[in-house]
Amino acid sequence: MPTIYDIAKKAGVSAATVSKVLNGRADVGAKTIEKVKRITEELGYQPNSLARGLATKKSKTIGVFFQDHLNSGFRHPFLQDILASFKDVIGEHGYDLIFFANNQPNNQALSFEERAKDRNVDGLFLLGVPRTDPKLASLIKSEIPCISIDLDLMGPRASYLSSDNIAGAIMAVDYLVEMGHRDIAYISDVFATKPGHDRLIGFKTAMEKHGLPILSKWILASDFSEQGGYQSTKKLLESKHLPTALFCAGDMMAIGAMQAIREKKLKIGEDISVIGFDDINLLKYIAPRLTTIKQKKDVMGQLAAKELLKLMNGSPYFPTPVTVSVELVVRDTVVKRA
Repeated sequence: MPTIYDIAKKAGVSAATVSKVLNGRADVGAKTIEKVKRITEELGYQPNSLARGLATKKSKTIGVFFQDHLNSGFRHPFLQDILASFKDVIGEHGYDLIFFANNQPNNQALSFEERAKDRNVDGLFLLGVPRTDPKLASLIKSEIPCISIDLDLMGPRASYLSSDNIAGAIMAVDYLVEMGHRDIAYISDVFATKPGHDRLIGFKTAMEKHGLPILSKWILASDFSEQGGYQSTKKLLESKHLPTALFCAGDMMAIGAMQAIREKKLKIGEDISVIGFDDINLLKYIAPRLTTIKQKKDVMGQLAAKELLKLMNGSPYFPTPVTVSVELVVRDTVVKRA
């Protein structure tokens, strides 16, 4: 396999000059650049990415930290679409992704910053990391460019992106009220994530706007899983006075809620209307079709990649949080009250 020394010998230049040409440096004459590139192609030279990284101090890799409360890993329906579109944009700019495992023995001791530097990544992408993680403080102060989804991470080279969760929750309640519902229950987020917190704010804001009662017994804490929505709804259905509508903070919760309603021999929509949040791809296989608030997951992944590329560029840039709009998707699980 040819080396840069073979290229240098044949071109009659130094190995340092060959290295400059291969790394796109501008301080080499045009004729020399043309000659080195021609000989490189003739010899079939393939640059070693590790060696190139040492020379340029760039590894052309992005580290991905993903922490999942539900232990569903990369099967998580919300995560899949975001990662796919993030990867597409990052790949177009010549970067690869490195996924950091959560279950290594020394993970508790090492910070995000230490693990990122150990792998020499150029930037970080964080998903599902809790706001309370004590390791975030040092990461924000570090010089490592990083972007997060649904985690309010802000610093000189750190920013975050999220859907407009407050507006989405208001949109959901507004639609239920428009359809004649006044007795509305809400299944919330037990993990106190930013999306869960914001959606609860939106729910309460909309209920107050319409002058509707916010009953503590009708706000149930759950996780974002199907099982969580199922268990919370079973508890809700034990009440003598039932709501006419149920707003779930996530679609998987709503799918579980619908199962609990069926088991109670109640009709979804006619007896209790249900609305979710996310618009995951799985919904195409669910009947009746779930009315929900759509998160633009492809857009979120693309924008996250573009923001991280700006942060890694090194030029003066003052990051600001990115908020992505949401949409109401009307289907079959919300029925108008007479």
